[in-house]
Amino acid sequence: MKAAVCHAFGEPLKIEEVNLRPPLKGEVEVKIAACAICHSDILFAEGAWGGTLPAVYGHEAAGTVVAIGEGVTGLEIGDTVLATLLRSCGHCATCGGGHPAICETKYDRAHGPLTTLDGGVLEHGLDTGAFAERCVVDQSQVVKIPNDIPMESACLLSCGVITGVGAATNTAQIRPGANVVVIGAGGVGLNAIQGAAICGAAKIIAVDLSQEKLDTAMEFGATHGILASSDKPYRAVKALTGGR
Repeated sequence: MKAAVCHAFGEPLKIEEVNLRPPLKGEVEVKIAACAICHSDILFAEGAWGGTLPAVYGHEAAGTVVAIGEGVTGLEIGDTVLATLLRSCGHCATCGGGHPAICETKYDRAHGPLTTLDGGVLEHGLDTGAFAERCVVDQSQVVKIPNDIPMESACLLSCGVITGVGAATNTAQIRPGANVVVIGAGGVGLNAIQGAAICGAAKIIAVDLSQEKLDTAMEFGATHGILASSDKPYRAVKALTGGR
């Protein structure tokens, strides 16, 4: 299959043929319909976070199940799914404690389902390797979704959406009636705004340098927008919230 391979940090990715082995026990093969470019992928490709090369990055994907390994339950060939980087064993202390996103079980990305055509090491970037025609991932990384969602939108659910919503619901644990300020109305910020709305926040104040982004934030659930370039924007926030 074809994949976008990083051979040198900071250099353009190269589209080339690579090997992808079939799914083993507990694994799923997904035909990629769409994969977003997350800033984490960019940082890895630039070498900011290190890692083994060559590598195939990409972890914000949506597609169709085309093969299933032994023991996989709840999925069938033909299902429309998300493929995410959130790999979890389900047995370690953090998984058992309800925090599968920070699973303690180590995964060797350099010896995953990908290899070069001559059998050499090819890093399974971010546990997913979705900058490719197909990927093989653990069943814990696959989530079934309705098949009527456009794939270019659905793939964003795999990282950007859950990062923003999770920041509001899990990290901040916003309570109904709370006032919330979200600084930065980019992809993650917009989803933090949606998360705050889901939590029942009373006032959701978006702060950004772009009026266009603030207008979009209002469409996503913000109740107010403040330009960060205005004079002392914190005063506007205080006026809206009464300091609460």
